Amino acid sequence: MTSRSTTVLVGVTSLFAGLFIPVGNAQQVSGPVKVVQLTGLAGVKDNAKGTLDVENGQLHFVHGKASTDVSASSIQDVVTGADSQRAVGGTIGLMSMAAPYGGGRVLSLFRSKIETLTVQYRDADGGLHGAIFTMPVGTSEVIKKELVAQGAHTTAAGDSTPPASSSTSPSKEQKQ
Repeated sequence: MTSRSTTVLVGVTSLFAGLFIPVGNAQQVSGPVKVVQLTGLAGVKDNAKGTLDVENGQLHFVHGKASTDVSASSIQDVVTGADSQRAVGGTIGLMSMAAPYGGGRVLSLFRSKIETLTVQYRDADGGLHGAIFTMPVGTSEVIKKELVAQGAHTTAAGDSTPPASSSTSPSKEQKQ
């Protein structure tokens, strides 16, 4: 009886692990990317789901029937990052917490990887704004490169190599 329950436990664990392990990290952006705009765009509610695209020198976010554009030349900084979010949430995640002996807390261990894109830009009046987007893994760096190619600025070096004039590493101090 013990080996049967162990087999079932291993099978269920493998099933959940297989559902949440990403199949491929390298994606090519061939069109609009499904994103969540966490905050920052004028006239757009927080946590709005939509699509993000870079076309004709504009960062184009479409949500519902409305759309918002930010000129690439007005973008002061573009930063990408990696993060994770709960894989099981909403009503099911809340109800699972009522499972006996803390069994529902196990679901909080399952997380899915996401990427973030943060854009700092100036509006027509010169006001400074920022917008944060989350998107699937492998897409934020491609969007950042497209924005920089169309006139956006960035302070993060990204995947560039350090300058040749720097002979010491930043962690070592020069003694005089």
